[in-house]
Amino acid sequence: MGKKKISNKTPLHKKKRIWTIAVLFIIITVMTAYHTSWKALPEGISYQGDVHQVSDIGFYHDLTYTNKQGKTVHEREIFQEYYRLISEADEFIVADMFLFNGYTDGKREFPPISWKLVDAIIDQKKKHPDLKAVFITDQINTAYNSYQAGTIERLRANGVDVVITSLQELRDSNPLYSSLWRTFVQWFGQKGNGWIPNPLAAEAPEVTLRSYLKMLNIKANHRKLLVTEDAAMVATANPHDASGFHENVAFKLTGAIQKDILEAEKAVIDYSTEDEIAYPNLDNYDFENNKGKLTAQFLTEGKIYKAILSDLENVKADDTIWMGMYYLADRKILERIKEAAKSGTTVNIVLDPNKTAFGTKKTGLPNLPVAAELVEFGSENITIRWYDVNKEQFHTKLLFIDKAQKKDIIIGGSANYTRRNLANLNLEADVRITGSKEEKVIKEVRGYFERIWNNRDGKYTVNYEEYESELDFLLYLTYRLQKILWFTTY
Repeated sequence: MGKKKISNKTPLHKKKRIWTIAVLFIIITVMTAYHTSWKALPEGISYQGDVHQVSDIGFYHDLTYTNKQGKTVHEREIFQEYYRLISEADEFIVADMFLFNGYTDGKREFPPISWKLVDAIIDQKKKHPDLKAVFITDQINTAYNSYQAGTIERLRANGVDVVITSLQELRDSNPLYSSLWRTFVQWFGQKGNGWIPNPLAAEAPEVTLRSYLKMLNIKANHRKLLVTEDAAMVATANPHDASGFHENVAFKLTGAIQKDILEAEKAVIDYSTEDEIAYPNLDNYDFENNKGKLTAQFLTEGKIYKAILSDLENVKADDTIWMGMYYLADRKILERIKEAAKSGTTVNIVLDPNKTAFGTKKTGLPNLPVAAELVEFGSENITIRWYDVNKEQFHTKLLFIDKAQKKDIIIGGSANYTRRNLANLNLEADVRITGSKEEKVIKEVRGYFERIWNNRDGKYTVNYEEYESELDFLLYLTYRLQKILWFTTY
């Protein structure tokens, strides 16, 4: 009896399985590469305006701190100026703001800044029916299409054009997750009856699972700005009630830079919606500069990054870098800081400890491990202080380079110093300002940093050692893995 012949052939059903897995792997790999690096940005995104001469720039801040009598003080300047600017608008109001709702955790009273902003715009629209009012915002305020926030509904009901920024056209900041989401999930939409508790606020409506899955892409229109025919404001502050006690800064500008901001905002509208929007005709306005001694330049997305890196690279030994930042994690910026300190530049950094967000505890990422890295670098020229937050956040994003020989430099606006905020992923908006030391805005920004650094008239900041013990090995390992996988929330 002959031996049984053994076949070396793989069964057909196994071959099909292997080919299916291979094809899916190729599709997901290509999807990841395309949506992370290859995909062209929408036209007008990553915008760099001209450098304009201006004579005056307003600086505004919000601060929460403990005064010498032990009482909590809230200084809020930014939205007071927003309301005033809106109340003087006769021809147009264009706003682009990330968080724009009144939802909270219900455990604490917050200033109703979102509703007051809506009231201000509606009141002005009623006074001037022909006023063009456009409000651009992010999908986070609808929990990614699960519902409509009351702020948005009220604006629309009163003749204001509301544009919800489209995020699909932006590059992916969490590519491993987003490639799977784009391949298998996006086709089912997000609308429906929500049943999952809202992760953003306990009082907010419940969301659908599909909206929750879309949220995990972690991408946003993160800009915070306002423009009228009279002036523009570029800020770090959101019109979001639960953010009402955060530390923030803003700059008010006039002149041709207003037109630059309007052009950049029109680009967001053009790619986000096909609806007819009553947008101001820029040809009808002659925003003239007044030829002052300050310069101002409007920057978005990757152009912000380019300016930061260039300015940090060009510091000298007798310059001083002041930085106030909610999130600091970008590797190139960290290396520029180390190089500057090594060459003799004084570097003073105020950071949020990243331990609280809207009443919930956070891990301390990324600032705890980043601060430890800078301290361990061992340069006596680097000093880090934490803002002494309670239930609020040090939400400032501000760079001030105090130059010994040349004009001082300010860069401020919505962008945190992270990959998501600077690498053409989120939509961001900053302004770069230069001027001599006697200029008012330069004095005010220097005074702002010196005040919170030295705890003048109150307690604002604490030493690095205050949070040093909270960095453990697991937290540091998580930070490193997040950087490798790009799966972060910052």
